[in-house]
Amino acid sequence: MNLIASTSTFSFFTLISRILGYVRDILIAIFLGTSIFADVFFVAFRLPNTFRRLFAEGTFNAAFIPSYAGELAQSKKKANHFASNVFNLLFLILLFLVFIAEIFMPQLIYLIAPGFYSNPEKISLAIDLSRITFPFLLFISLASFFSAILNSYNKFAVAAAAPIVLNLILIGALFFSKWLNLSNVHVLSYAISLSGFLQLLILFFFVRRNFTPFLSLKIILDKKVKFFFNKLLPSIFSSGVTQINILVGTIIASFQAGAVSYLYYADRVYQINLAIAGIAVGTVMLPQLSKYIKKQNVKKITHLQNRAIELCLFLSIPAATGLFLASNEIITALFGYGSFNDVSVENTALALTFFAFGVPAFSILKIFSNFFFARDNTKLPFHLSIISVAINILISVSFFNKIGFIIIPIATSISSWINVFMHYYFIRKRNFHSFDKTFIYKLPRMILSVVVMGFILYLLLGLFSDKFNYNESWKSIYLFIIVTISVIVYFLISNFSGAFKFKEIKLN
Repeated sequence: MNLIASTSTFSFFTLISRILGYVRDILIAIFLGTSIFADVFFVAFRLPNTFRRLFAEGTFNAAFIPSYAGELAQSKKKANHFASNVFNLLFLILLFLVFIAEIFMPQLIYLIAPGFYSNPEKISLAIDLSRITFPFLLFISLASFFSAILNSYNKFAVAAAAPIVLNLILIGALFFSKWLNLSNVHVLSYAISLSGFLQLLILFFFVRRNFTPFLSLKIILDKKVKFFFNKLLPSIFSSGVTQINILVGTIIASFQAGAVSYLYYADRVYQINLAIAGIAVGTVMLPQLSKYIKKQNVKKITHLQNRAIELCLFLSIPAATGLFLASNEIITALFGYGSFNDVSVENTALALTFFAFGVPAFSILKIFSNFFFARDNTKLPFHLSIISVAINILISVSFFNKIGFIIIPIATSISSWINVFMHYYFIRKRNFHSFDKTFIYKLPRMILSVVVMGFILYLLLGLFSDKFNYNESWKSIYLFIIVTISVIVYFLISNFSGAFKFKEIKLN
């Protein structure tokens, strides 16, 4: 297995999905801006979409793949028997959860958007839309199960490409609602659940070669299945701590008009790097790391872990630098049209600036948590994540009344870095990892490359500063030019300094 090749495959389809996601969000920004309808839709979308990220972006893999890989090492028959039991129990749990959520949706909305209850129109619409979108949870979670099966066989393309369906359906829904003069938010909400169902069908079609599920109400709760589900909940919480922190931020932001939308759009921008630098690398490395650990191949474990951290930092540090320096230009170029006015640009850019500080931490957490997950330990990351979320809530609640919504990205970044340092402390304490000579050689060169790139980016932003006025028609083109030049400079300097060479990261 080649880490770069597999990560590139995963990242390519993820990048296509995120680009389409930007097109989707640009259209939503044009049609809805940061209005009451935007705030309500984003809350209705946030709930199932958070679960999508929790399940689909490596979390389910973290609990399932090490157990499934262990069974697969013995025989495919045992592995499929284990997978069938997990699938059936998962299906029943999800069906029950969706049923309960539909009944108690008013109470659920009160938990995730308590600030809406001061506005009867807002809360009523939020409940209606959330009931429409929530079945997405059932479909996408089962789709994630199939993705985990495919990833166990080192097949990453289909699982990475599936989310493209969501963005295509939502883009189509926006034009459909405009064409027929229907309620944008209602059509979008129905489209979310439809896209989840279609992703499930697509993944089912591709997974049949390796596993065919047989739906049965007769569940066999043997030790292996119990062990898996004991790992799953801690895994969901710990691996998805960034998303949980964002959800906490949404709850607090609901008390300030427009804040939910500001955070949503800023979140959408930095998530593309998390998807590539954290989720892609983490997803690709986990199956192989689990196999090496079961074989107790210390040399390959050390090599894989170092190269994963290296690749993660290589992608996330320059991204954080770029987001910090060009936050205003990025937001105005991507979303500054139609109903998304100057105030919306300014506030969203401010949120993005502070999220940028946490971008490397968000990505590193995905890698560090895998060091534990591959060893069937989900409880320690779970406990560390609880501490992280508690710190996030404490900071956000303490300062929200004083400085408003901007405390949320600040608190998210601070709590994530604290979580990284806590993870690293226990990684070193348990002797799970040591940095090799190659990593120590490359890190300062990587930082030098980022500094040069940042300087070039700063000069380019100054050179084209007048091209990013709100009413400038070609500002997205200028952003593309600046980003392209900066990326090329970064890769050239990295190659020249020896900071990073793709051919060196191969797992034969």
